[in-house]
Amino acid sequence: MNENNRYIPILSDYGFKVTFANQSDTLFLRKSLQAAIQSTTPIRAVKFGRNEVEGFTKSSRSGLYDLICVDEEGQSFIVEMQVGRYKYFMQRLMFYVFHRYDTQVRKGKYFFDDLKRIYGIGFLTENIYEDEEYYHFGMLKNQRNEIMDDKIVYVIVELRKFNKKLEEIDSDLDKLIYTMKHLHTSDGITVPPFWGEDWLNKAIDFLDKANMEPEQKSIYEMMVARNVAVDQQIQEEKKAFAKEYAKEVLKESKAKTKKILELKKQAEETEKKLAKRLLERGESIEFILEITTLSRNEIENL
Repeated sequence: MNENNRYIPILSDYGFKVTFANQSDTLFLRKSLQAAIQSTTPIRAVKFGRNEVEGFTKSSRSGLYDLICVDEEGQSFIVEMQVGRYKYFMQRLMFYVFHRYDTQVRKGKYFFDDLKRIYGIGFLTENIYEDEEYYHFGMLKNQRNEIMDDKIVYVIVELRKFNKKLEEIDSDLDKLIYTMKHLHTSDGITVPPFWGEDWLNKAIDFLDKANMEPEQKSIYEMMVARNVAVDQQIQEEKKAFAKEYAKEVLKESKAKTKKILELKKQAEETEKKLAKRLLERGESIEFILEITTLSRNEIENL
């Protein structure tokens, strides 16, 4: 993150908080969700939910959603932002979605007839799929590509793959992705015309450092400092882990070498005992040379 840039990245903790997770103004979130799921039906209201995932048993995993909200139809939206490569992002998102799905199911006589749709939406800075598609929309289908269930829908957006030019952008989804990828590098002078649209313009204003109140600026600086500290801690932990791992490998290697030497010595002693018994039985040195690894000198000295 370049602190000299005019705009704060949407992908930063602060950027996500004042745009997607802005509970006082949900226009950007609602339009972004509608764009992400490719719906023509406007989302008119959202209610934010508790973002903590609690384990069902002592041994099961807990976690935190980046954001979870419910629209006026009762549909749930789990939004996750992933900065940096995370190979198993999809599995983590599925864990969150299944947890949400489970909370809809009630005890007692229940027929699973009123379950609401859950969208698991992920915006990633790095790729997790090998194809060229930057937008992935999926649900449970059979071998004939027919929908088996539409209650759980996954949406994955890989920002790195998005390379559309301005003249090629027309959908709200493309506008959203372009803004997420390029806003923080803009000088604010030469800007795309769609940044003037109300839902994007409001979000951009929240990210413009020039519009920040002293309290907002203080919060932003604290979040940046925290992220720097976290990054440093992660790097230190990686170095410490690598150092400890190297020590363990070396220790294990020394132990294996010692064991090999001990086994080799035992084998040599066994061969000498065998050779001695063979000599006592009158076997020739040539015969003993063929069946052991001993040298002639070692055999003669027995």
